[in-house]
Amino acid sequence: MKLVEPPSCSSASTVTLIGKNSRGNWVAQEQNGLYGGLFVNRAQAFKYALFENGHHPETIIELPREIELDLNGSPRAGASRAANGTRQAA
Repeated sequence: MKLVEPPSCSSASTVTLIGKNSRGNWVAQEQNGLYGGLFVNRAQAFKYALFENGHHPETIIELPREIELDLNGSPRAGASRAANGTRQAA
């Protein structure tokens, strides 16, 4: 898969990351944690990301590694909440 660099001149363009978490669910989350969610399949995660970012597919990056949804900040790729001793209710 070819990754496309998002346009740097537009402040409206933010990068949205999508990928699977450690439980096999699909995650979509804006790079700064402004929005995000869990999904049962890639298509729904991508559709959500497109809706939230104003239909800019060039700003969506699919990660090849795990990504955990973090509603308190930015997404953590490859990190587990259990590893740092914190828990979150969904």
